[in-house]
Amino acid sequence: MFSKFISKVVGEKGQWREYKARARQLPASYRTAVDALERYLRYFGTGGDGTALYGDLIDLFEQSAANGTPIRQIVGKDPVEFIETFVRNYPKGQWIIRERERLINAIERAAGEDTGRAERAV
Repeated sequence: MFSKFISKVVGEKGQWREYKARARQLPASYRTAVDALERYLRYFGTGGDGTALYGDLIDLFEQSAANGTPIRQIVGKDPVEFIETFVRNYPKGQWIIRERERLINAIERAAGEDTGRAERAV
């Protein structure tokens, strides 16, 4: 059990270091965009295992840099919408969805509303 824990921590740490090394290799403007998206994700929260999400994000930006794709063409006019849509493709990292659902259910119960949904402990 302990060795499984160690391999998980070391593996994730290694993947994170690889991601950061790849991000440092991007051209300055792409690196700035990735850094900003990463910062937002740290506050927004990916929860769970975010290694796949970050791996795909860096893949996208590496390919885009190689192809000369403008940053606005990648993220569109609304970078928040872009990154939140991007995160939705990783349901394991959607802890915020569970928390929103818990909040809604708790308020509905407190207000005495019949939600028609199975009750869950908050």
